[in-house]
Amino acid sequence: MKIKTLFTFLFLLTILASCSTDPRPIAFGEDLCHHCKMMLVDPKFGAEVVTEKGKIFVFDDTNCLISFLENTETELADLKHILVVDYQNSGSLLEATTSFYLKSEEFRTPMNSQVIAFSHYDSLKSFKKTSGGVYLAWGELVTQFK
Repeated sequence: MKIKTLFTFLFLLTILASCSTDPRPIAFGEDLCHHCKMMLVDPKFGAEVVTEKGKIFVFDDTNCLISFLENTETELADLKHILVVDYQNSGSLLEATTSFYLKSEEFRTPMNSQVIAFSHYDSLKSFKKTSGGVYLAWGELVTQFK
């Protein structure tokens, strides 16, 4: 009887350990955008959503992320992380709601959102001096694609 209890305990431990709500790095060249089904290939662009249950959705562009957030049956309260790729730190994920966004017709993004994300406002300002564009906060960005 002790062996059966031990196996049950190990099984439950394995199940609990596999239900992580941690983000994972985007696998560029392998992952497909959940919204438009295009392969993610440019590590300067992308986004990821992780639910409270640990399900992960990846996106190739900001507008695909926003479309998912607006059209999904998943409630925002059920989301653990909403992340975007840091334009200046390829492949690095940032919390979307606290990131800083720059929109310009000069930016060639995968699905033509023309939006790039930064971790710091000073980085955005410095980049904006050379490339132009309009600063957007998260709330403004969300309304851009409604």
